[in-house]
Amino acid sequence: MKTILIPAVAGLALMAGIGIAAADEVIVTPEQQTVVKEYVHKHPIASVNVLGLELGVGSTVPDTVELQQVPDVKYRYAVVNDHTVLIDPGTRRVIQVIQ
Repeated sequence: MKTILIPAVAGLALMAGIGIAAADEVIVTPEQQTVVKEYVHKHPIASVNVLGLELGVGSTVPDTVELQQVPDVKYRYAVVNDHTVLIDPGTRRVIQVIQ
């Protein structure tokens, strides 16, 4: 009985962790995407090079990267390692790489 219970508890813990991770997912609406892309295109900024940063959704940018405000959008943007990224200012995590 004990050998069956341990894998079951581990499986439940894993499923709970997946549920928590999904709750942290940030959704950017199509309207917000349009506003951000247009604003970024009209207000270009210089790229900041951050050595050793693997840039992608979920990565955290350091405090040395200045975040730029987009009117009417709660997220900020920056150009890091020649990639324009949308960032959650509270966590400094990349929520979208803008093409």
